[in-house]
Amino acid sequence: MAIHPTAVIAPGARLGTGVHVGPYSVIENDVVIGDDCWIDAHVKIASHTTIGARTRIYFGALIGEEPQDHRFKPGTLAFTTVGADTVLREYVTIHRSPFEGGTTSIGDRTLLMAFVHVGHDAVIGNRVTVANQTAISGHVIIEDGAVLSGYVLIHQFCRIGELAMLGGRTIVRQDVPPFCMLAENECICGPNTVGLRRAGYDSATRMAIRRAIKTYFFRGLNSANALAAIEAEPASPPEIGRFVHFVRKSERGIMPGDPELVAIGTRAAAPEVPDEE
Repeated sequence: MAIHPTAVIAPGARLGTGVHVGPYSVIENDVVIGDDCWIDAHVKIASHTTIGARTRIYFGALIGEEPQDHRFKPGTLAFTTVGADTVLREYVTIHRSPFEGGTTSIGDRTLLMAFVHVGHDAVIGNRVTVANQTAISGHVIIEDGAVLSGYVLIHQFCRIGELAMLGGRTIVRQDVPPFCMLAENECICGPNTVGLRRAGYDSATRMAIRRAIKTYFFRGLNSANALAAIEAEPASPPEIGRFVHFVRKSERGIMPGDPELVAIGTRAAAPEVPDEE
Protein backbone atom coordinates (compact mmCIF):
# COMPACT_ATOMS: atom_id res chain seq x y z
CA MET A 1 0.00 0.00 0.00
CA ALA A 2 1.30 3.47 -0.92
CA ILE A 3 -0.53 6.37 0.74
CA HIS A 4 0.92 9.84 0.17
CA PRO A 5 1.44 11.68 3.50
CA THR A 6 -0.79 14.57 2.38
CA ALA A 7 -3.76 12.29 1.60
CA VAL A 8 -6.63 12.37 4.10
CA ILE A 9 -8.05 8.93 4.86
CA ALA A 10 -10.97 8.81 7.29
CA PRO A 11 -10.64 6.20 10.05
CA GLY A 12 -13.85 4.51 8.88
CA ALA A 13 -12.58 3.93 5.34
CA ARG A 14 -11.48 0.41 4.38
CA LEU A 15 -8.67 0.04 1.87
CA GLY A 16 -7.62 -3.27 0.33
CA THR A 17 -4.07 -4.43 -0.29
CA GLY A 18 -1.85 -2.75 -2.83
CA VAL A 19 -3.88 0.48 -2.95
CA HIS A 20 -2.14 3.67 -4.13
CA VAL A 21 -3.49 7.05 -2.99
CA GLY A 22 -1.89 10.21 -4.39
CA PRO A 23 -1.24 13.64 -2.88
CA TYR A 24 -4.10 15.63 -1.34
CA SER A 25 -6.74 13.02 -2.09
CA VAL A 26 -9.62 12.63 0.39
CA ILE A 27 -11.34 9.34 1.23
CA GLU A 28 -14.28 9.71 3.61
CA ASN A 29 -15.80 7.35 6.16
CA ASP A 30 -17.73 4.28 5.00
CA VAL A 31 -15.74 4.01 1.77
CA VAL A 32 -14.50 0.61 0.59
CA ILE A 33 -11.57 0.51 -1.85
CA GLY A 34 -10.76 -2.84 -3.47
CA ASP A 35 -7.33 -4.39 -3.83
CA ASP A 36 -4.75 -2.83 -6.17
CA CYS A 37 -6.76 0.31 -6.89
CA TRP A 38 -4.82 3.38 -8.06
CA ILE A 39 -6.06 6.80 -6.97
CA ASP A 40 -4.37 9.89 -8.36
CA ALA A 41 -3.82 13.27 -6.69
CA HIS A 42 -6.67 15.58 -5.65
CA VAL A 43 -9.36 12.89 -5.86
CA LYS A 44 -12.31 12.88 -3.47
CA ILE A 45 -14.23 9.69 -2.73
CA ALA A 46 -17.29 10.51 -0.65
CA SER A 47 -19.03 8.45 2.02
CA HIS A 48 -20.85 5.20 1.24
CA THR A 49 -18.89 4.57 -1.96
CA THR A 50 -17.50 1.18 -2.94
CA ILE A 51 -14.72 0.89 -5.54
CA GLY A 52 -13.94 -2.49 -7.11
CA ALA A 53 -10.49 -4.03 -7.39
CA ARG A 54 -7.89 -2.66 -9.81
CA THR A 55 -9.92 0.42 -10.68
CA ARG A 56 -7.95 3.56 -11.61
CA ILE A 57 -9.20 7.04 -10.69
CA TYR A 58 -7.39 10.05 -12.16
CA PHE A 59 -6.68 13.61 -11.10
CA GLY A 60 -9.54 15.71 -9.77
CA ALA A 61 -12.28 13.07 -9.93
CA LEU A 62 -15.19 13.39 -7.50
CA ILE A 63 -16.92 10.09 -6.74
CA GLY A 64 -20.06 9.58 -4.66
CA GLU A 65 -20.69 13.21 -3.82
CA GLU A 66 -24.10 14.63 -2.87
CA PRO A 67 -26.49 14.90 -5.83
CA GLN A 68 -27.49 18.10 -7.62
CA ASP A 69 -31.13 17.70 -6.68
CA HIS A 70 -33.45 19.95 -4.69
CA ARG A 71 -34.97 16.88 -3.05
CA PHE A 72 -31.71 15.86 -1.39
CA LYS A 73 -31.56 16.25 2.38
CA PRO A 74 -28.21 16.09 4.18
CA GLY A 75 -27.86 12.85 6.08
CA THR A 76 -29.77 10.77 3.52
CA LEU A 77 -28.14 7.33 3.36
CA ALA A 78 -27.47 6.58 -0.31
CA PHE A 79 -24.74 4.72 -2.15
CA THR A 80 -22.32 4.76 -5.08
CA THR A 81 -20.69 1.65 -6.51
CA VAL A 82 -17.93 1.39 -9.10
CA GLY A 83 -16.96 -2.03 -10.42
CA ALA A 84 -13.62 -3.73 -10.90
CA ASP A 85 -11.06 -2.83 -13.59
CA THR A 86 -12.88 0.40 -14.37
CA VAL A 87 -11.11 3.64 -15.36
CA LEU A 88 -12.35 7.08 -14.31
CA ARG A 89 -10.31 9.79 -15.99
CA GLU A 90 -9.61 13.39 -15.00
CA TYR A 91 -12.44 15.36 -13.36
CA VAL A 92 -15.09 12.68 -13.72
CA THR A 93 -18.01 13.41 -11.38
CA ILE A 94 -20.39 10.73 -10.09
CA HIS A 95 -23.22 11.67 -7.71
CA ARG A 96 -25.05 9.46 -5.26
CA SER A 97 -28.84 9.21 -4.98
CA PRO A 98 -31.00 11.78 -3.15
CA PHE A 99 -33.27 8.94 -2.02
CA GLU A 100 -32.86 6.80 1.08
CA GLY A 101 -31.21 3.54 0.03
CA GLY A 102 -30.76 4.66 -3.59
CA THR A 103 -27.67 3.74 -5.60
CA THR A 104 -25.71 5.16 -8.51
CA SER A 105 -23.70 2.34 -10.09
CA ILE A 106 -20.92 1.88 -12.63
CA GLY A 107 -20.05 -1.62 -13.83
CA ASP A 108 -16.83 -3.54 -14.45
CA ARG A 109 -14.25 -2.70 -17.14
CA THR A 110 -15.97 0.57 -17.97
CA LEU A 111 -14.12 3.68 -19.17
CA LEU A 112 -15.35 7.18 -18.36
CA MET A 113 -13.09 9.71 -20.09
CA ALA A 114 -12.22 13.20 -18.84
CA PHE A 115 -14.99 15.50 -17.58
CA VAL A 116 -17.77 12.90 -17.89
CA HIS A 117 -20.64 13.54 -15.47
CA VAL A 118 -22.87 10.76 -14.11
CA GLY A 119 -26.01 11.99 -12.37
CA HIS A 120 -27.76 10.45 -9.39
CA ASP A 121 -29.39 7.02 -9.68
CA ALA A 122 -27.81 6.35 -13.06
CA VAL A 123 -26.93 2.73 -13.84
CA ILE A 124 -24.02 2.11 -16.21
CA GLY A 125 -23.25 -1.47 -17.16
CA ASN A 126 -20.07 -3.40 -17.89
CA ARG A 127 -17.58 -2.63 -20.68
CA VAL A 128 -19.21 0.72 -21.40
CA THR A 129 -17.11 3.49 -22.99
CA VAL A 130 -18.09 7.14 -22.50
CA ALA A 131 -15.96 9.79 -24.21
CA ASN A 132 -15.00 13.23 -22.97
CA GLN A 133 -17.47 15.86 -21.76
CA THR A 134 -20.54 13.62 -22.00
CA ALA A 135 -23.27 14.40 -19.46
CA ILE A 136 -25.42 11.52 -18.19
CA SER A 137 -28.46 12.80 -16.31
CA GLY A 138 -30.18 11.22 -13.35
CA HIS A 139 -31.89 7.84 -13.64
CA VAL A 140 -30.29 7.07 -17.02
CA ILE A 141 -29.60 3.39 -17.76
CA ILE A 142 -26.74 2.40 -20.08
CA GLU A 143 -26.50 -1.30 -20.83
CA ASP A 144 -23.39 -3.44 -21.33
CA GLY A 145 -20.99 -2.68 -24.15
CA ALA A 146 -22.51 0.65 -25.22
CA VAL A 147 -20.19 3.31 -26.65
CA LEU A 148 -20.93 7.02 -26.25
CA SER A 149 -18.92 9.58 -28.16
CA GLY A 150 -17.89 12.97 -26.77
CA TYR A 151 -20.17 15.89 -25.84
CA VAL A 152 -23.30 13.72 -25.72
CA LEU A 153 -26.18 14.99 -23.56
CA ILE A 154 -28.62 12.41 -22.20
CA HIS A 155 -32.00 13.39 -20.76
CA GLN A 156 -33.19 11.99 -17.43
CA PHE A 157 -34.69 8.48 -17.45
CA CYS A 158 -33.42 7.63 -20.95
CA ARG A 159 -32.07 4.14 -21.65
CA ILE A 160 -29.21 3.20 -23.95
CA GLY A 161 -29.33 -0.45 -25.04
CA GLU A 162 -26.49 -2.96 -25.08
CA LEU A 163 -23.83 -2.43 -27.75
CA ALA A 164 -25.48 0.78 -28.96
CA MET A 165 -23.20 3.46 -30.42
CA LEU A 166 -23.94 7.19 -30.04
CA GLY A 167 -22.35 9.77 -32.29
CA GLY A 168 -20.68 12.88 -30.91
CA ARG A 169 -22.56 16.02 -29.88
CA THR A 170 -25.92 14.27 -29.93
CA ILE A 171 -28.78 15.12 -27.59
CA VAL A 172 -30.57 11.97 -26.47
CA ARG A 173 -34.17 12.68 -25.45
CA GLN A 174 -35.58 9.15 -25.85
CA ASP A 175 -34.36 5.56 -25.66
CA VAL A 176 -31.78 4.07 -28.04
CA PRO A 177 -32.43 0.32 -28.55
CA PRO A 178 -29.73 -2.34 -28.35
CA PHE A 179 -27.27 -2.74 -31.22
CA CYS A 180 -28.31 0.57 -32.87
CA MET A 181 -26.15 3.43 -34.09
CA LEU A 182 -27.34 6.97 -33.36
CA ALA A 183 -25.80 9.39 -35.87
CA GLU A 184 -24.90 13.03 -35.27
CA ASN A 185 -28.25 14.07 -36.78
CA GLU A 186 -29.79 12.43 -33.67
CA CYS A 187 -31.45 9.68 -35.72
CA ILE A 188 -30.91 5.94 -35.83
CA CYS A 189 -28.99 5.14 -39.02
CA GLY A 190 -28.59 1.35 -38.70
CA PRO A 191 -26.81 -1.25 -36.57
CA ASN A 192 -23.53 -0.79 -34.73
CA THR A 193 -21.82 -3.17 -37.15
CA VAL A 194 -18.28 -2.61 -35.88
CA GLY A 195 -19.37 -3.10 -32.26
CA LEU A 196 -21.21 -6.30 -33.13
CA ARG A 197 -18.15 -7.70 -34.89
CA ARG A 198 -15.86 -6.77 -32.01
CA ALA A 199 -18.27 -8.45 -29.59
CA GLY A 200 -17.93 -11.69 -31.55
CA TYR A 201 -21.38 -11.95 -33.14
CA ASP A 202 -21.39 -14.17 -36.23
CA SER A 203 -22.60 -12.96 -39.60
CA ALA A 204 -26.01 -14.67 -39.32
CA THR A 205 -26.75 -12.91 -36.03
CA ARG A 206 -25.52 -9.58 -37.37
CA MET A 207 -27.78 -9.93 -40.40
CA ALA A 208 -30.78 -10.77 -38.22
CA ILE A 209 -30.12 -7.67 -36.10
CA ARG A 210 -29.77 -5.55 -39.23
CA ARG A 211 -33.11 -6.80 -40.58
CA ALA A 212 -34.84 -6.11 -37.28
CA ILE A 213 -33.50 -2.55 -37.14
CA LYS A 214 -34.45 -1.98 -40.78
CA THR A 215 -37.99 -3.26 -40.17
CA TYR A 216 -38.51 -1.14 -37.07
CA PHE A 217 -37.03 2.15 -38.27
CA PHE A 218 -37.10 2.24 -42.06
CA ARG A 219 -40.27 0.49 -43.31
CA GLY A 220 -42.74 3.19 -42.36
CA LEU A 221 -44.57 0.85 -39.96
CA ASN A 222 -45.95 1.91 -36.61
CA SER A 223 -44.25 0.41 -33.57
CA ALA A 224 -46.77 -2.39 -32.96
CA ASN A 225 -46.77 -3.57 -36.58
CA ALA A 226 -43.00 -3.32 -36.84
CA LEU A 227 -42.50 -5.43 -33.70
CA ALA A 228 -45.03 -7.99 -34.95
CA ALA A 229 -43.16 -8.24 -38.26
CA ILE A 230 -39.86 -8.69 -36.43
CA GLU A 231 -41.28 -11.43 -34.22
CA ALA A 232 -42.72 -13.21 -37.26
CA GLU A 233 -39.21 -13.85 -38.59
CA PRO A 234 -38.41 -17.57 -38.22
CA ALA A 235 -35.59 -18.85 -36.02
CA SER A 236 -34.50 -15.45 -34.75
CA PRO A 237 -31.50 -15.34 -32.39
CA PRO A 238 -32.07 -14.27 -28.76
CA GLU A 239 -30.68 -10.81 -29.51
CA ILE A 240 -33.84 -10.06 -31.50
CA GLY A 241 -35.96 -10.89 -28.47
CA ARG A 242 -33.87 -8.48 -26.38
CA PHE A 243 -34.33 -5.76 -29.01
CA VAL A 244 -38.11 -6.26 -29.04
CA HIS A 245 -38.35 -6.39 -25.23
CA PHE A 246 -36.34 -3.16 -24.90
CA VAL A 247 -38.63 -1.32 -27.32
CA ARG A 248 -41.80 -2.61 -25.65
CA LYS A 249 -40.49 -1.57 -22.23
CA SER A 250 -39.76 2.00 -23.34
CA GLU A 251 -41.54 4.73 -21.39
CA ARG A 252 -39.97 7.75 -23.07
CA GLY A 253 -40.31 6.43 -26.61
CA ILE A 254 -37.60 5.55 -29.11
CA MET A 255 -35.26 7.93 -30.93
CA PRO A 256 -36.39 8.25 -34.60
CA GLY A 257 -34.93 6.62 -37.67
CA ASP A 258 -33.03 8.68 -40.22
CA PRO A 259 -35.75 10.26 -42.43
CA GLU A 260 -33.73 9.76 -45.60
CA LEU A 261 -33.51 6.02 -44.95
CA VAL A 262 -37.19 5.93 -44.04
CA ALA A 263 -37.97 7.53 -47.41
CA ILE A 264 -35.91 4.90 -49.21
CA GLY A 265 -37.51 2.07 -47.26
CA THR A 266 -41.08 3.22 -47.93
CA ARG A 267 -40.73 4.25 -51.60
CA ALA A 268 -42.36 1.44 -53.58
CA ALA A 269 -40.18 1.72 -56.68
CA ALA A 270 -36.94 2.27 -54.83
CA PRO A 271 -34.42 -0.47 -54.11
CA GLU A 272 -34.33 -1.83 -50.58
CA VAL A 273 -31.92 -0.55 -47.99
CA PRO A 274 -29.10 -3.10 -48.49
CA ASP A 275 -28.50 -5.91 -46.03
CA GLU A 276 -24.82 -6.30 -46.88
CA GLU A 277 -22.34 -5.22 -44.25
